[in-house]
Amino acid sequence: MAAEAGNRPEDDELLTPSEVAKLFRVDPKTVTRWAKAGKLSSIRTLGGHRRYRAAEIYALLEEERGSQSR
Repeated sequence: MAAEAGNRPEDDELLTPSEVAKLFRVDPKTVTRWAKAGKLSSIRTLGGHRRYRAAEIYALLEEERGSQSR
């Protein structure tokens, strides 16, 4: 199923720490700390790099935006 324009990406899309950092407007090291603290779940590539599920990141981003608007 293709993602509609302007909507979330497909469930299996993975994001790099830099991509996640841009979405949250934080440093990539902060994203790594969040993963180590359990705030985000990450997947390790064969090379040992972290990747994050886009669906989880966008859900967390919406949750963060919702709590800021209150």
